[in-house]
Amino acid sequence: MKGGLAAAGVALAVGALALNRALIGVFYDDGLYAGLATALAHGSGYVHPHLPGTPAAVHYPPLYPAVLAPLFGLLSVSAAGVVAKVLNLFLAAVAAGLIAWHAARTELLDPSAPRWLAPALVTAAAIAIPVLATQSVLFAEPLFAVLLAAAVILADRGGSPWLIGTAAALALLTRSIGVAAGAGIACFLLERRTPWRRALKTLIPLAVAALVWGLWVVSHERGIDPALGLNYGSYGEILRQTGLSALGVSAPDLPRPLEVITLGWIPVRWIYHLAAAATLGVGLYGLALLTRRSAVGFTLVFYVAILAIWPYPPDRFLWAVLPWLVLAWAVGALALWRLRWTRVPVGLLVAALAGGYAYYEVRGFAGRWWGTQAQAISANFNELIPAVADLPAGTVVATDDEALVWLYTHRSAVPFYLERYRGRETLRPSPAEHRAYLERMGVTHVLLASATSPSAGELRELLQAYPGWLAGVKRWSGGRWLFAVQPAK
Repeated sequence: MKGGLAAAGVALAVGALALNRALIGVFYDDGLYAGLATALAHGSGYVHPHLPGTPAAVHYPPLYPAVLAPLFGLLSVSAAGVVAKVLNLFLAAVAAGLIAWHAARTELLDPSAPRWLAPALVTAAAIAIPVLATQSVLFAEPLFAVLLAAAVILADRGGSPWLIGTAAALALLTRSIGVAAGAGIACFLLERRTPWRRALKTLIPLAVAALVWGLWVVSHERGIDPALGLNYGSYGEILRQTGLSALGVSAPDLPRPLEVITLGWIPVRWIYHLAAAATLGVGLYGLALLTRRSAVGFTLVFYVAILAIWPYPPDRFLWAVLPWLVLAWAVGALALWRLRWTRVPVGLLVAALAGGYAYYEVRGFAGRWWGTQAQAISANFNELIPAVADLPAGTVVATDDEALVWLYTHRSAVPFYLERYRGRETLRPSPAEHRAYLERMGVTHVLLASATSPSAGELRELLQAYPGWLAGVKRWSGGRWLFAVQPAK
């Protein structure tokens, strides 16, 4: 218990350093979550209130917006954002405490390992700079981490299959990848020779949650404009665009985020690649061993497998389970340490990883890396928002961070930058396709928030293809512009 309380306390204290008053929506998904919460709070339903026509949401499961809804119904956007960030901080601390307590109580690493080791590893993972950055904005990861920990602990302790399944189902309704928890826990129970009827009961709540959410998605996904399929459409839409050719494209990128925070200090490339390969091998070995000790083992197997085939960067998904991944790696390292001939290489690898992580953390804390990007984006939009707020009530703005613009101006906003998949290839729209989309959305103004963003390139193509269609009405320093759509003559 002491280890869990210590891990939660440190995570809470250090995480408080990352609290900020940056605008909601600086990291895109956080703005969408806030918009969905606002719609729920005001009785509009589970819809995107910033998009014209307020189409139903089918990309994001509803639990996290539902948790945020009371805050955005009772408080101003700024106040609700602050309280929600504090809520995320407490959720992250609870998750760290639960994982540390469970790992120490069950001797998850090894019976001969010091009792303080598991809580120390969980604590180190809980205060990693990328984790702090993730929990300091309105992302669903902290809530997901608590629900996943609850499901794993209940399964490891032989708890009620209905409670186990309910925790896994709630994880699924927080992040779609939570399906890995249900599958992993069922496999673990069967591996432990649990009666199949009992194991099946854990899947019933998950299946019900998946069915209800799936029916909602199927019933409403056609309300999303095809041009918005990548960010607003269902995951089925993404699969339709990528096809089978893109599956597995993310697998080589999976180790990268973890290597950055542990091995980025190594200047010699061949040594870096050797250490990275050894680290991956130890981790996979530890994961294999963990499947026999805890439900989180099989859960991580399914979790990583989904990331390997999904055409998205894995970073955020990995930070959500970083404490579990660190524990899995430690399981492999301790098992190899028992073999005399591997002690020297394992010791050197542990020293390299621990030293590299400490070096990364010291630089990160000194530079407050968890908030630099959010603060920069927030400062930029603080300059731009007043001009948008002064536009007529019926304005529809095409911009980056469209949910942020709507939250602070109450002007309808749609994404300006568009892309889609064709197999493994990423395609951008032609000027004609882009203009047709903007006209379908009823766009009256275009806001270029950054002259170096991908949107700037697509805007230049539109200006060249249709001279006179967009007229500049306000300019800021750095090449930022507000354009008005000119009526057809």
